[in-house]
Amino acid sequence: MNTANRLITPVTWARMIGAWLVVALFLIYGDSILAAPITPLTASWVFALLFITILAASFGVVHEADHLAEQLGEPYGTLILTLSIVGIEVILIASVLLGPAETPTIGRDSIFAVMMIIMNLVMGICLIAGAARHNEQEYNAQGTASYLSMIALLTGVALVLPNFTSIPGEFSFRQAAAISSMTIVLYGVFLWKQMSSHRRFFIQPEAGSLSVAPVDKADSGTHSGQKDRDVRGLVIHSAVLLALILPIVLLAHYLAVVTDYGIEAAGMPLAVGGVLIAIIVFTPESITAVKAALNNEMQRAINLCLGAFVSTVGLTVPVVLIIGMLTGKQVIMGISSLETVLFALTLFLSMQTFNGQRTSPIQGYMHMMLFVVFGMLLFYP
Repeated sequence: MNTANRLITPVTWARMIGAWLVVALFLIYGDSILAAPITPLTASWVFALLFITILAASFGVVHEADHLAEQLGEPYGTLILTLSIVGIEVILIASVLLGPAETPTIGRDSIFAVMMIIMNLVMGICLIAGAARHNEQEYNAQGTASYLSMIALLTGVALVLPNFTSIPGEFSFRQAAAISSMTIVLYGVFLWKQMSSHRRFFIQPEAGSLSVAPVDKADSGTHSGQKDRDVRGLVIHSAVLLALILPIVLLAHYLAVVTDYGIEAAGMPLAVGGVLIAIIVFTPESITAVKAALNNEMQRAINLCLGAFVSTVGLTVPVVLIIGMLTGKQVIMGISSLETVLFALTLFLSMQTFNGQRTSPIQGYMHMMLFVVFGMLLFYP
């Protein structure tokens, strides 16, 4: 118990206790609170409570993943954080898709929103903030190129290809089964290579050198004389991470209900639901990425941003398509012509941004402009 008290901070205890109290409230009274007809006042306070709770739990997940990152080294730590955050996003999307409202585009809208937020807004801030403190920053070009190649292939197949199938915007049952399987296999192979033979592609180059760091220095610390304490720490932080993710899973359904109500009542575009999910889920990871850039760890920022989007496509697409196949719900994956242009511009700009081994703030401002264009077209297409 003393070990746990030392490893779990008071803020973390507060996040866990607060999240589970909210879970208890909605498990007991949720159905009566959200019984139809929902009033605007009820929807407002329920949304605010759930938004704050899920956001606080997400920050807790990031905090625990950071501790695991320190002990496991890169890229394992970043992978744990990314997979945890993306797992939360997949849960929220599945909750909306399985909810009472018809939201056939929620998967597509969420994936596209994540791309525009992560690859343009957050990446742009990282490039500008990192350059302001450290000027040009080094990163690993091979790993970054791998991310961009995965993004081009997986996103193109998932969001652009459906517009040219026999059912415009959708995959047939057989196509959905094949695309889901291939996406899972390719993403699994990518993760396996990232953690094994090609791990060096995703590690920050040594300061002042353009060569790839052959070993992760963090590894040496995990084999010191304090191995037992480290193992206890890994177990405790992993348990806390799961204890913070579970409330998000249990509250996702209730958030989906009030989100659907709010979007319909306000007459906003359906795509706003996807943007909202992306903001809720990726705000903590985005802050972590900016902090990494300010600490002159541009490769970690890239791992968090580009890696998060690769994981988003690699996990969300199969889940959404499988839900569609099992439930018979309509799943529209094809993006509009306007969004296809924004996707192409984002991919082209990203390839130019990382066409070398040092970053430039100029590209950061370009990414920011592209995000502003996305925000404008979301409400004024």
